[in-house]
Amino acid sequence: LCFLIYLRTFIYPFFTRGRPFPLQMLFFGTLFCIYNGFLQGYYLIYCAEYPNDWCTDIRFTSGLLLFLLGMGINIHSDLLLRQLRKPGEVTYKIPQGGLFTYVSGANYFGEIVEWFGFAIATWSLPAFAFAFFTLCCIGPRAYHHHRYYLKTFTDYPKSRKALIPFVF
Repeated sequence: LCFLIYLRTFIYPFFTRGRPFPLQMLFFGTLFCIYNGFLQGYYLIYCAEYPNDWCTDIRFTSGLLLFLLGMGINIHSDLLLRQLRKPGEVTYKIPQGGLFTYVSGANYFGEIVEWFGFAIATWSLPAFAFAFFTLCCIGPRAYHHHRYYLKTFTDYPKSRKALIPFVF
């Protein structure tokens, strides 16, 4: 979890291209991550009680696999998005490849899968709350990006869904 926060906070911004990021968003994002990290960590350290064989429990193993799958989708999708623009370019382009073949918000889908996997692996209320919050915040963003792509690009694939492959 700490590695992902570190990656998203300190590494990822240096690879993005396009418009500058508003300082206010950075501030509120940092506050949210500190609060959420505290809640997750506090629960796991002081509240959670796992049996000795938790690492072999189906909830942990399936959650870990979902988490790793979502993280892979998220990282791959971000890589594809970063390659869309040349340095200094700010125009939107149609993402291609990976899960972008099936959904407009492949990176969002990956992040949602990732955090639901974490919630299942930890089997904790704060983790499920965060996963649900993630779905409620970035799910609509995927839908709005999808609508934008359909309006803006006449050659946008009509079979592509907004967030969940083949469903929505």
